[in-house]
Amino acid sequence: MRPNLKIIVKIIFGIFFLNLYCQFLIFYLVQSKCEWPELDPENEDKSIKPTNEEPVKVMVIADTHLLGSRNGHWLDKLQREWQMYRAFQTAMTLHKPELVFVLGDLTDEGLYCSEEEFNYYIRRFYSLFRVPEGTTMYVVVGNHDIGFHYGVSPYLNQRFINGFKAPPVQLVSVRGNHFVLVNSMALEGDGCFLCKPAEQQLTKIERVLHCTSGSYTEKCSAKMKLDVYSRPILMQHYPLYRQSDADCNDFDAAPLPIKHERFRERWECLSQEATYQLLTQVKPRLALSGHTHHGCTRKLPIGEGIEITVPSFSWRNKDNPNYLLAIFTPNNYAYAKCEIPRESHQRFTYLAGAILIFLWLIYSLTFRRRSSKYKYR
Repeated sequence: MRPNLKIIVKIIFGIFFLNLYCQFLIFYLVQSKCEWPELDPENEDKSIKPTNEEPVKVMVIADTHLLGSRNGHWLDKLQREWQMYRAFQTAMTLHKPELVFVLGDLTDEGLYCSEEEFNYYIRRFYSLFRVPEGTTMYVVVGNHDIGFHYGVSPYLNQRFINGFKAPPVQLVSVRGNHFVLVNSMALEGDGCFLCKPAEQQLTKIERVLHCTSGSYTEKCSAKMKLDVYSRPILMQHYPLYRQSDADCNDFDAAPLPIKHERFRERWECLSQEATYQLLTQVKPRLALSGHTHHGCTRKLPIGEGIEITVPSFSWRNKDNPNYLLAIFTPNNYAYAKCEIPRESHQRFTYLAGAILIFLWLIYSLTFRRRSSKYKYR
């Protein structure tokens, strides 16, 4: 093999390994640092009878924002969708969750795309976020999927429900753990086609929970009772009412320039009235939300428990996305935020690798010329 051909082969190998590391290995190196949290006995709810069932393992992501034909450049789409695919499939391999919840804004242009493109959205979503056998995925709707409250039409709402098998309000119970999934845009309280059925379904869930806990004085039929009572986990797209992210001090919280921007009710968060009504009816021990693209952990404004806002899963919305791992028993839970590689770190690695390959090339060519001159002499 001629010396110049050896150099070419080594450069090709270096570029191949750099891509392999940045597009594949780095996800395993970073995400393997995260493990399932452990339950703390001191956090047990003493009013709930413990069970011998295994804890339910749950993974939560939010705001995937799959790009559409209007605002998405093909290169941007390729980069961000590969990142989400690789991070999600790495999480499936490493953690093997029993349940996966996606907290809205699955699509970026679902509110105004055609029927054909929406069907393409569905196929892409389930291709990128494919779950293995033994894992079940549930999704809630976001404003980018069907629009804000006053822009939602019955057609857009039903299209999302049919396409993603996601009713506006849903109760999912697994081994005594109850997850209440809610369409945030259906909580305006104005009796619209979207709000009235959601309110009726929430009232029904409220009765079921009360009947199961034994707190209802009226007679409850067998159909109105669950096998085991526990305080539910509330899941929706909008955060509960808060004035801003000023009190959010998580490592993935909003950056300072926008951290103190005031939230508009019904746009960046639920209204105060809807928040009060929802927490009064459901009485969750934990509330999970998305929408802001940044992380936040805070106490519930009503009752005991906390709210966790999960940041966007896409590099397009956040340099340091992450996902939530949580384990639940009827009387206890624990959670951990799992980081995935930062986009800025990937770019730095590419830049550093390219510089090293270039310097090595210059050194190799210079050394080869010197060797040739030495042999000639």
